[in-house]
Amino acid sequence: MHRFDAQAADLVRAICDFARVRLGFDPVPLDAPLSWDELAAAVGSTITAEGIGGRRALEVFDEELSRACISTDHPRNLAFIPAAPTKAAVLFDLVVGASSIYAGSWMEGAGAVFAENEALRWLSDLAGFPACAGGLFVPGGTVGNLSALAAARHAARSRLTAAGRPTPPRWRFVCGAEAHSSLYQAATVLDTEVVVVPTDDAGRLTGPLLAEALDRLAEQDGAQAVDGVFAVVATAGTTQFGTVDDIRGVVDVCQARGLWVHVDGAYGLAALAAASTHSLFDGIAETDSFIVDPHKWLFAPFDACALVYRDPAVARAAHGPQRAGYLEVLDSAGAWNPSDYAIGLSRRARGLPFWFSLATHGTLAYGRAIESTLATARAAALQIAALPYVELVREPQLSIVVFRRLGWQAADYQRWSENLLRDGFAFVPPTVHEGETVARFAIVNPRTTVDDIGAILATMA
Repeated sequence: MHRFDAQAADLVRAICDFARVRLGFDPVPLDAPLSWDELAAAVGSTITAEGIGGRRALEVFDEELSRACISTDHPRNLAFIPAAPTKAAVLFDLVVGASSIYAGSWMEGAGAVFAENEALRWLSDLAGFPACAGGLFVPGGTVGNLSALAAARHAARSRLTAAGRPTPPRWRFVCGAEAHSSLYQAATVLDTEVVVVPTDDAGRLTGPLLAEALDRLAEQDGAQAVDGVFAVVATAGTTQFGTVDDIRGVVDVCQARGLWVHVDGAYGLAALAAASTHSLFDGIAETDSFIVDPHKWLFAPFDACALVYRDPAVARAAHGPQRAGYLEVLDSAGAWNPSDYAIGLSRRARGLPFWFSLATHGTLAYGRAIESTLATARAAALQIAALPYVELVREPQLSIVVFRRLGWQAADYQRWSENLLRDGFAFVPPTVHEGETVARFAIVNPRTTVDDIGAILATMA
């Protein structure tokens, strides 16, 4: 099974040919999902006692399975938060898989961890974090937010214990009304409450609104309830609108009250690399932790979330080395073991494709690419403003544009979206805002053009 014989060599050539063809598409095919029954009829049984062979399995994937998956890197895929990995990043993902690296410990993956930390250092510098800052790459923003909140709660508990004060009967963290759904998942896993603060007219959690909510909490439930608040989560680029919270105001309120500030920047913090939007993130340098997903707007393949702590020692105290006799050898002085800073022990070197692309293209190219998508979003807003049959729901801050087609109901949007996908032209599913069905462009692909936007809008006429 493990010999590199003629059959294995043939499979290597076939897989490399597939990758070369896929990377050569311009544009890539959009494709569309099929039903379970349709796929079962087309594919049949692929897992058999004797195996169907690598060539046949690749053919099934190429001809049937891959074509029932929507390409996230299509320039007219503007759904959810898509992706646009560089060719360098995609190719290096092949290298990572072929290299069989375990990247949970320094002992076993020192070179990979070193390279990942170089990429994390660039992100830390963009945020203005100190030289001691650090973290790791986790599978996605949900795990990143959960891990950061676990560290924040551990830090709060340790402070109360050191001061001889009782821990609260119920822990809580605070976020704005437009925060990501993963925070509610984190609350369920951590068995904590979420205090949701109303946002301003622009959809932002602001310092004054946060202070008012914390004061009201103290009045209602007393001092112990305030002790139970262990973190505030600010959002740097909401998924729905791309809105950036008032990070400066949030930080000022939290510093006065000794609260941990975590920033969920899974989508939007990538815009720290663009000079035109850097000021939106004022205050980020004084937060305690943040996440940003390279697989969203930093041109890496799925899946990779960068989780960075201002003081990694606090996170290590929370997540700490997992204890077992066979693991003691990993816990040597000075070793940077990524698995000590988040939930999970087993991890692939998921930050390496991002590192390789950064090293290949340089950070200036990243800034230019993000600026180009911001420019496309601004141009899209201008096109919408100029058309008589559509209007903006809210002016975009980053690269998400939400708009309505005048006179349409939910069924009209759904029919329009399904037709676009069926024709292989675009993927633009509707969203719902305050009970109203509307349309939404999430522009993170530098290959998405103003003409693409215009062509999609024309289908609404």
